[in-house]
Amino acid sequence: MAALTTRRLGRPTRFFPRIGSTNDVAHELAAAGAAEGLLVLADEQTAGRGRLDRSWWAPPGASVLMSLLLRPALPTHRAGQLPMCLGLAAVEELEAVTALHPALKWPNDIVWEGRKLGGMLSELRADGERFDYAVLGLGINVNMTFDEPAAGDLAATAVSLRTIVGRPVDRAALVIALLERCEAWYERLLSGESLHEAWAARLDTLGRQVVVALPTGTLTGVAVGVTPEGALIVRRPDGTDETIWAGDVTRLR
Repeated sequence: MAALTTRRLGRPTRFFPRIGSTNDVAHELAAAGAAEGLLVLADEQTAGRGRLDRSWWAPPGASVLMSLLLRPALPTHRAGQLPMCLGLAAVEELEAVTALHPALKWPNDIVWEGRKLGGMLSELRADGERFDYAVLGLGINVNMTFDEPAAGDLAATAVSLRTIVGRPVDRAALVIALLERCEAWYERLLSGESLHEAWAARLDTLGRQVVVALPTGTLTGVAVGVTPEGALIVRRPDGTDETIWAGDVTRLR
């Protein structure tokens, strides 16, 4: 807190040595009237989750595990750009730490050379056309090595900052820098700027042949773009475009 230079993000910060889910606690505090900028930070999560309620393995002392509460005066159709603030901040800061080029995989993964470095879980609350608040969750693999039995086969699909740079990384310094970058993007969004183009430029998914798993089956095509609200546009082999709001995307080699 003493090292923060932000005006709103991380003010206040609630830290928990061990917690179920930072997103769940952020929702509880939001319902109790917590103000915008609240940061929920944990050293260990026991019930962390990603999209589709998938579990998120995060041993103690090894990850950045955080959730931000935002209450912007935005129309609901622009609220979909809120997660872009955090995604852009994350890849920028990880690029600064590693001197390499991590990317975003639609819709919410942070990847490096095809392996998962982090993930986001954004949950928006609205009442009809009135936007209430957003909880933006972020998990980053920082100092784990994936050699614990509990890690299972994650070593084949995931990577940590420590593995990439060959040394432990200061998690507190990483969080501080992330908040500063996120606030800068957030201010730009609030001023009326669209983050769509900057976010799209960081997406590793675009231009790739992909398979999208949907509740109704699978869709194969080329990811040709994203809408300003964050939906993925996939071009089918017959040349028609499909707009995907939610789904699991796999790149084809």
